[in-house]
Amino acid sequence: MNGVISGDTSDWAKKTWDKLQIKIGAECDRIGGMIPADAENGRYPDMGSRDIFWWTNGFWAGMMWQMYHATKQDRYRTAAEENEKKLDAALQEFWGLHHDVGFMWLHSAVADYRLTGNTKSLQRGLHAANILAGRYNPKGHFIRAWNPECDPSLDTRGIAIIDCMMNIPLLYWASEMTGDSRFKTIAMEHADTVLAHTIRPDGSCNHIVVFDPDTGEYLDNPGGQGYESGSSWSRGQSWAIYGMALSYAYTGEKRYLEAAKRTAHYFIANVSMNGYVPLVDFRAPEEPVLIDTSAGVIAACGLLEIASHVGELEQKLYMENAVRILRTLEEKYCDWDPENDAVLGYGTGAYHGRRHYPIIYGDFFLLEGVLRLLGKEFLIW
Repeated sequence: MNGVISGDTSDWAKKTWDKLQIKIGAECDRIGGMIPADAENGRYPDMGSRDIFWWTNGFWAGMMWQMYHATKQDRYRTAAEENEKKLDAALQEFWGLHHDVGFMWLHSAVADYRLTGNTKSLQRGLHAANILAGRYNPKGHFIRAWNPECDPSLDTRGIAIIDCMMNIPLLYWASEMTGDSRFKTIAMEHADTVLAHTIRPDGSCNHIVVFDPDTGEYLDNPGGQGYESGSSWSRGQSWAIYGMALSYAYTGEKRYLEAAKRTAHYFIANVSMNGYVPLVDFRAPEEPVLIDTSAGVIAACGLLEIASHVGELEQKLYMENAVRILRTLEEKYCDWDPENDAVLGYGTGAYHGRRHYPIIYGDFFLLEGVLRLLGKEFLIW
């Protein structure tokens, strides 16, 4: 990455990378190409048999491709390829797929194609991109989030969520691969709708925004996975930071970089008040104290992405706060026992779930953040 890290940070990153190699290597040997999700009692469940459509099903493949790229060890490539092939069942069955196809196939098929040139992976990635583009609502200029079965209490036809900002890189990539600007146009129109209705002037953001699916009229902003409407769900903040930075990376449009910086400043101001450990919601009651480590590592990667696009005199703010978050979470919440699955603990899916547990994408973003600091990462988004 651009920017210079201190010797102390470099030493920490190298030591953490050594521990990640031991831990993830043991996990790879244990589960191979299985599709894991959030660890339960020190073991990953097999989502390939439990729910092939689950939105996190691509993150293990992403970890394996990052490890393969950094180490050149074939065991990681083999595991990633097996994982990718299992996801074919989701493409074939189709009905359970939604906006998170970016998370599922950027990390598996697109990563495979970028690293190996596998034409079957290119086909899978473009198939997923067409599914995502097909969820675009031309009246409201947004990509529809969930399907009806995800929440029967909601009319999901008009729902857009901040998480989708991390899925639209699949559309930018598809435009690059095909020369068809429609994918990029859909991605940018969705990002512009997020700017208009999801990200607030102070840098906080909504999780959910509801539109009339027939007219595109803005209707509501329910609390979603945060505390309430108008609150500030920290993982949503992190999706906004990183997603807007990636939209800038693909388009060069300054409005996206400015939005990424605004949401980053809000996140930094709030996380620094809690010792660089993110609360689940930055606008929630003081009790109970609920944290979400996954929000921290996602935001840290987003801050490092911003640092790669700003001038030298601006980089320090983003890099130093990214490092503080990563180091704090590694020191307090990581399980380095190679006999246990999962590294980063104390993730939280939603405020009202009130449960802390290891989350698979927490490990992915911790790995990505450390590799970014060492200059060993590759573009998986």
